[in-house]
Amino acid sequence: MSETSSRTAEPHGNTSSVSLVIQHVVRRDSIDRYEAWLREIMPKAAEYPGHQGVHVIRPVEGSTAYTVIVRFSTIEDASRWTSSEDRKVLVTRIADALEKGDTVEIKPGIEFWFSPPAGAPHRAKPWKQWLITTSVIWPLTMIVPAAFRSVFEAVPALGTYGFSHLLVAATIVAIVTWVVMPRYVKLVSRWLFR
Repeated sequence: MSETSSRTAEPHGNTSSVSLVIQHVVRRDSIDRYEAWLREIMPKAAEYPGHQGVHVIRPVEGSTAYTVIVRFSTIEDASRWTSSEDRKVLVTRIADALEKGDTVEIKPGIEFWFSPPAGAPHRAKPWKQWLITTSVIWPLTMIVPAAFRSVFEAVPALGTYGFSHLLVAATIVAIVTWVVMPRYVKLVSRWLFR
């Protein structure tokens, strides 16, 4: 059970943002222990170069499948963490609590949101990925620029062409990455991975 399965998506050019998608099916009697282990391993991963944050997608009712998404600046940074002695020791420590071992995939861009949870019968179809992503981005492209309008009027330097677009785009990406997608994908996961 301590076996680690690792798959790396082929990078497209110099991919500047990647995610480790880690899936664990936890034994029902080990959930509390696993949660304590997460609180130990997440700060350790954050010590590694290029770390950009972590998100834990906890099991839906009736399941014990966790998906942990750890973002790094580059594939090299992500690989440095996955092959580190720190991670190996921590994974070995929790191995007996996992039903199916430690499964790790390195995914570029936003592809990580559409990794099927452990035990899901299918991968998300491309048209479903497109529909979910569009339904998140579309309203934000109307709301965020409108919200920034008064800021740009109050501080004209922020509203200059190009810089204003950067602020709006960065805000939308942050909202999508850390607020909306983790909850939205979990909410629609039964339909998405069917």
